[in-house]
Amino acid sequence: MKTRLQWLALIVLGLFLINSPAYSEEITKDFNAVPEKGMVTMVDLGAKKCIPCKMMAPILEKLDKTYSGKASIAFIDVWKNNKQAKRFGIRGIPTQIFFDKEGTEVYRHVGFMDEKAIVTQLTKMGVAKPEKTDKAKG
Repeated sequence: MKTRLQWLALIVLGLFLINSPAYSEEITKDFNAVPEKGMVTMVDLGAKKCIPCKMMAPILEKLDKTYSGKASIAFIDVWKNNKQAKRFGIRGIPTQIFFDKEGTEVYRHVGFMDEKAIVTQLTKMGVAKPEKTDKAKG
């Protein structure tokens, strides 16, 4: 019974993630603008149908809004844009690459990366940590 509930929870989560706005369309369309010059950039290279990538969709969407004007957060679907996988030397997805303001790669991570880890890396790179939002305000 417990296993059935776990599978049902995974299915519901998958359906939620498939319909997430961050994955209905790439956050970044102009791939030549990645990394964004003059701004710390985090680019997530993945695919809309990759499970760990789908799990990151709401995180990326939130961070894109939270860091607006402070850091650039980009997503590129490498299954649809395979030239970008070669350009960035991707061997597995999802891959997150962090670039400094000059566009130099500073850090790379392969696999699911949670919000806390992304915020920590951006903070190490000099981007001010976002203020905590009051969830009760909705």
